[in-house]
Amino acid sequence: MTVFTRVDDRLGEFALRTLDPDADAALLHGWITHPKASFWLMQDADVTRVAEEYRRIAAHPHHDAYLGLWRGEPAFLAERYDPARVELVGLHDTHPGDVGMHFLCAPTETPVHGFTRAVITTVLAWLFADPATRRVVVEPDVRNTAVHALNAAVGFTVVGPIRKPEKDALLSVCTRDQFLAATRGEVPA
Repeated sequence: MTVFTRVDDRLGEFALRTLDPDADAALLHGWITHPKASFWLMQDADVTRVAEEYRRIAAHPHHDAYLGLWRGEPAFLAERYDPARVELVGLHDTHPGDVGMHFLCAPTETPVHGFTRAVITTVLAWLFADPATRRVVVEPDVRNTAVHALNAAVGFTVVGPIRKPEKDALLSVCTRDQFLAATRGEVPA
């Protein structure tokens, strides 16, 4: 089921639909185990483990996964979570309206200029379309400099490094106003 649609001026339609852990596992497996997805930390996963992970997320009351579509075709993965209950418990000062986010673009042989920025803009527009969302919180690996630059481009500010069990992360937050300023009003205030 489609939960959000956004039209990018240059790249066209992006949409998010609820992920089906079993039906989408083989597709996700190819994305998650690709060398460019090393920061996803599932390089050695088989299809069964991918399905199990996304069934676990689907069953969790505070974590959701969505398949992103570009022009109607699967092109990215997005996750939304409550950072007070998942991922960042005890690692950050949670504020009312905080929403955690992960995203992953599918690997491609023919990169499209601006695609990843259009994806993160779509994901943030979707999260901020919910009036209850006040800040989006991310915790990418400290070594993932490409995503740090991308995060800054759409309005994130760095809070600082944190140590998670699986990685050293760079905690960053983005308010609705920061996102609107960075994207020139993508989402109604």
